[in-house]
Amino acid sequence: MQLPVSSGLRWSCLGFEALTVHQLYALLRLRAEIFVVEQRCAYLDPDGKDVHPQALHLMAYDSDTLAASVRILPPGLGYPCPSIGRVVVAATHRGTGLGHVLMREALSHLRQRWPSSEVQLGAQAHLADFYAAHGFVVVSPVYDEDGIPHVTMRRPA
Repeated sequence: MQLPVSSGLRWSCLGFEALTVHQLYALLRLRAEIFVVEQRCAYLDPDGKDVHPQALHLMAYDSDTLAASVRILPPGLGYPCPSIGRVVVAATHRGTGLGHVLMREALSHLRQRWPSSEVQLGAQAHLADFYAAHGFVVVSPVYDEDGIPHVTMRRPA
């Protein structure tokens, strides 16, 4: 599905089977650049959830460059309710507000698919205020995930 262009960005929200090889490569490369290399966290990013038939990959392109993405999962795959994960903004696009635009777009897609459901995510603890700005509240103590402090956050329906 092609989304309207805003702020010079081109938006796309696709299931795994609809991704082109080039889109998939750009998506996995961006996630590896940030989550594995920049954050020095050795873990297996392709966790099997990307390929679920109801999983969505929301991507923002600046020209032909993937600038940001987020993964949207159906209820029961990551949490009992729909969830957001793998939220990533390229280093070249940080500080522009793109992360907030990305979250608004992701929440819009979630409301369309699951209008009366809460949304959950596992956030790096230092980003809790970022997610709180989008209505999420911390619902767990801090826990370690791959050597990085995280908290579970939930947004009411």
